[in-house]
Amino acid sequence: MMRKLLAVCVLLGFIGFGAGQTSSLFQPLSQVYDAIRSYYLWADQISDAQLVQGAIRGMVESLGDPYSTYFSPQEYEEWQRSLAGEYTGVGIEITIRNGWITVVTPLAGTPAEAAGIRPGDVILKVDGKSTEGWTLEEASRHIRGPEGTPVTLRVRHPDGKVEDITIVRAQIKVEAVRFKYLDEEKVGYVRILRFDEGTPTLVSKALLSFPLDELRGIVLDLRNNPGGLLSSAVEVTSFFVDQGPVVRTRGPSFGERIYRSRGNSFPNLPLAVLVNEGTASGAEIVAGAIQDYGVGVLVGRKTFGKGLIQEFVLRLPDGGMVKLTTGEYLTPSGRRVHDVGLAPDIEVPRVEGTEEDLELKAALEWIAAQAPVGVGR
Repeated sequence: MMRKLLAVCVLLGFIGFGAGQTSSLFQPLSQVYDAIRSYYLWADQISDAQLVQGAIRGMVESLGDPYSTYFSPQEYEEWQRSLAGEYTGVGIEITIRNGWITVVTPLAGTPAEAAGIRPGDVILKVDGKSTEGWTLEEASRHIRGPEGTPVTLRVRHPDGKVEDITIVRAQIKVEAVRFKYLDEEKVGYVRILRFDEGTPTLVSKALLSFPLDELRGIVLDLRNNPGGLLSSAVEVTSFFVDQGPVVRTRGPSFGERIYRSRGNSFPNLPLAVLVNEGTASGAEIVAGAIQDYGVGVLVGRKTFGKGLIQEFVLRLPDGGMVKLTTGEYLTPSGRRVHDVGLAPDIEVPRVEGTEEDLELKAALEWIAAQAPVGVGR
């Protein structure tokens, strides 16, 4: 009985309710715990900590929100490693749409991208096991695994084609930023693959490396970028938006917040932003602000449409965490992004089987038509 009371009290303490509020509400939880300890055949093989973690996980999953998550201590450590850009797996960002595990984007340079995984692919099975009803954490646990081992994903592509794709897991290290100067076109190319703490510094380094005395424009490549830190997205947008709101957020716990440009110190050159179905979340914040202010054009295809904000709202004594969707964001002009996405100014349809970068080609043609050489300072 003492263990039962301890487990239930710990759970109630974790979620921050007072005893008067919860004594009757959580009585069924106490009864189920007591039944497990009294009658379950293998009760001696499961710990109180496992039961408490299961209760918390079930509570969060009952929200029906794929972005609200309970992390056990081990899962939280793994998540932190993935946020730093290093983990073992295949290299995909996933979400849940219509009850199915869906690919937001394959990360650039990863086994998933090389194997042909596409944004919008629905993962029907993992190693023969149906993913119907899975949480994001369940899917991650099954898809990740030791380096060098294979995993087979049955996917349904956006065009309806179903195929089995076997991918060999590898150590995934995702660079946040890649850049180069296109000497023939006199254009600076910056690709952002994720928005982490170091991304703004790397983008600044990239922009300042270009010869401003001959620069015709900038291509900002946000294709297959699943987002990241809100603060990082705001800071990167500030390189291109002179002043004013970058993004508006709203939620029941904080009301409305407005994040403003920190001041643009880079010349206002013609700017083309490459987007596609895998451009999501923080990447849509950047693209949406640039489009709203008219300081650049979006080139490619409609973006993914993830306009929700997640925050770690509760650190648990055992090292676990609860991440909840706490609000949504709007573009500076007040446009909703979630489940809507951003439509490009210059649409470039997908052409299967071609190796030519049609979006980049269209962007360079647009820049060439905008400005003569040497508009930088």
